[in-house]
Amino acid sequence: PDPAPLSSPSPPAVPTPTDDLSFRILAVDDEPINHQVLNNHLAGGRYELVHAHNGQEALRLLAEQAPFHLVLLDIMMPQMSGFEVCQQIREKHLSSELPVIMLSAKNQVQDLVSGLAYGANDYIAKPFSRDELLARINTHLDLHHINTATARFVPTEFLRALGYQSITDLRLGDQVHQEVTVFFSDIRGYTELAENMTPEENFGFVRAYARRMGPVIREYKGFVNQYLGDGIMALFPGDVAYAIQGAIVMQDVIRSYNQQRQEHDRPPIRVGMGLHTGPLIMGIIGDNSRTDAAIISDTVNTAARMEGLTKFFGANLLASETTLANLSEVSRFNHRYLGQVQVKGRQQPTGVYEFYDADPDYLQTLKWATRETFREALEAYFARDFGRAAQGFDEVLAINGDDMAAAKYLGLSQTYQISPPEPDWTGVIRLDTK
Repeated sequence: PDPAPLSSPSPPAVPTPTDDLSFRILAVDDEPINHQVLNNHLAGGRYELVHAHNGQEALRLLAEQAPFHLVLLDIMMPQMSGFEVCQQIREKHLSSELPVIMLSAKNQVQDLVSGLAYGANDYIAKPFSRDELLARINTHLDLHHINTATARFVPTEFLRALGYQSITDLRLGDQVHQEVTVFFSDIRGYTELAENMTPEENFGFVRAYARRMGPVIREYKGFVNQYLGDGIMALFPGDVAYAIQGAIVMQDVIRSYNQQRQEHDRPPIRVGMGLHTGPLIMGIIGDNSRTDAAIISDTVNTAARMEGLTKFFGANLLASETTLANLSEVSRFNHRYLGQVQVKGRQQPTGVYEFYDADPDYLQTLKWATRETFREALEAYFARDFGRAAQGFDEVLAINGDDMAAAKYLGLSQTYQISPPEPDWTGVIRLDTK
């Protein structure tokens, strides 16, 4: 244990940071007396102090409880030192996300340097006054508030990908190559919805929609790269399954939101979502006076095209064949192949899959019941057996009249029965619209 206790004088009040906010602070120390002194120092302010008595408990609280704004961390503790705790904190939280102030009776220059090297934001030597403690805490909470605000414009995940702790580290031309799953969404019929709203109502609607989608994206380990009015572009750097499951949950949230809208006599909304997995460049572009965090890759364009195809197929969630190929447990999600599509601006066709777990329950049941008939009809279509294909798609529609993909292929099959395609026909659907 760190033997030097914290001092407990009673100096005059120190201004609290950032108007009208409350802050959760995690105090980590193995000495009960030091926890009591911190309670005395921070009593009466807008601080909620949570106590941990060793490093393992501190890491557990950080993982399980609501977000903390700052950590007060003793260095000399049994089993796990403050240095080790800080090192593990930095594996999950940038210094701009979660400030750490180390507290210790060790006041040599090397101790300070070691603390900062392990990721601490600041270092206070014991014993210290209430004034000094509050001044340091308030400074870092103000900086945390500023960093939180800037993170709404440049996500911390973007900083982390570039290897930085703070937005101030960014430099024009910084870039990194990553393999990610790109998510695009778009509200169907948004223009018509907007025409029936005042600008204030329109802004409120978009805000209400975005605040429901953003938390789901973050919960499934993605981050919003850009809000596009009625659309969202997000990145999922990890397992493809998170992107798919996140999109499915977002559709569930939209259905709940529609129930609320119905209670207020507002029309329901429908949102198309598309996914594509591939390489991209994340970096800082612009000039010396104005820079921006940017994503540059054909992967982004393909994800946007997947979203656009949801209108054509009447689907809620579509993904490219590359996304499916990167999914480790394919059987985890109900999906079906919809064929090869060549969209505007691309030379090569892309295999398209529908993940119908994103549909309402009744549609999931119907698509599951007709999955084999749909697959066989699609195989017949590609084999140029258009009569058998038309019969199969007709059987699908007899069970599920809302299956727009089956309706599209039924129409094509009937057309080709009357006027067969060219000998070099491959079954690829070519679309001239985005």
